Amino acid sequence: MIVSTTHCARIGQTIALLYAFIAILYTTNYLLASPLRACFSLLFNLPTSTTLPNSSPQVSPLFWDTKASRPSESSWPADIDNDLVLSKAFSSSMHPSKIVPFFYRASGELDAEDITITTLITSNRFPVFARLVERYQGPISVAIHVNNNSSEYYSLLDSIHTLYTSTPNMARFVDVHLVMDSFDRQFNTWRNIARLFARTDFVMMLDIDFAICTDFRSAMRANRSIMDELRKGNSAFVIPAFEFVKPDEGNHQVAFPTDKNSLLSAVKAGHLDMFHASWEVGHNSTDYPRYYAAPPGEVYKVTKYQAAYEPYIVFKKDGPPWCDERFVGYGGNKAACLFELYLSGISYYVLSDHFIVHQNHLYEEKVRKDERKFNKKIYNDFKEETCLRYFKHYHDLGILNSTRGYNIQQECTKLKGFPQIAQQALDLREHLDIGMSTGQRWFDVDG
Repeated sequence: MIVSTTHCARIGQTIALLYAFIAILYTTNYLLASPLRACFSLLFNLPTSTTLPNSSPQVSPLFWDTKASRPSESSWPADIDNDLVLSKAFSSSMHPSKIVPFFYRASGELDAEDITITTLITSNRFPVFARLVERYQGPISVAIHVNNNSSEYYSLLDSIHTLYTSTPNMARFVDVHLVMDSFDRQFNTWRNIARLFARTDFVMMLDIDFAICTDFRSAMRANRSIMDELRKGNSAFVIPAFEFVKPDEGNHQVAFPTDKNSLLSAVKAGHLDMFHASWEVGHNSTDYPRYYAAPPGEVYKVTKYQAAYEPYIVFKKDGPPWCDERFVGYGGNKAACLFELYLSGISYYVLSDHFIVHQNHLYEEKVRKDERKFNKKIYNDFKEETCLRYFKHYHDLGILNSTRGYNIQQECTKLKGFPQIAQQALDLREHLDIGMSTGQRWFDVDG
């Protein structure tokens, strides 16, 4: 049978048209329908199986196979919704709140032993964050708060997209996690979110207003002793913080010193000083006179810790305690993070070749004053609770008098009446243990 040339051409045209039709359907779905479905899902909390075009796929639900605990030995799967798990993970925070991990996911390759900067930003700090990304050139995990009761809700989502697509390095290095609720300044919750979803073994807890001035990341990764200590999880490394004496000079990052000699010259000339010099207890445990005099390469231990100390540190992501989330607003929040890290047995070491510099900006002074007053009481209660908790735990483990228990003994005994309270707690525990062993009832059920 002979097929005409005209007939073959018609068949070819039909195939071409069919292919074009399928291609148009696929492209429309990928570029228009899928993003719209995802956006509506995000904004109105509807179920979806798609993702935003520039964001990572949704994390699959957590799954446990509990068949070993079933008498029938049959498989009993349990799927738990991500929102439910995250609400439990951050149950000490204000609720309701929706957490969207990896709203945007970095495209660059990651080394597990790299150092991820974990930070938090609000919309007024986007330009500062962009400068941090360009300067650091490494992995960053950032929590961005979106007030879902604000009239600027939709424009803020657009601004986040504009920020993320502004430079190739943003998409290469930055993982963005959204926190969507109406509660402002839950700083410790946001810190924990950024740390939880960091994808490297080590993290740096950094406030967004600081400029990275030296390449501490490469120096630490090239130092075998430092990396060994980081892997053990019992050490945190301090990057000393500075600020300009005249606030206006802190607005121009291009003029910041980038090596220690330049820093020392600026300090000697009176241009730079330790960060928050007017609030010495916040940073003077770093021992700035020793830092100034330290020879190149020296790493020295913090030996005069105090409860208000809040350095910027590099430490192991997995293992150390998380920031207490009861703090809302300014005051005590970061100090509480560092205090519990210290009580857990972590020692602080200062990298004497490196530093960061604060970039000046205006503060909400009235708000800060009120919130600090409120958080001061919370912090005092927090210190006592945390000391008792670690004291009892380390006593039960028999390590209270070990190297790991040294920080507790040094710091918690500073609290008024703590030795007596701790002894009462141990006496009560002893009586309860005796009561349980002899069948004695210590509680009046009817009363």
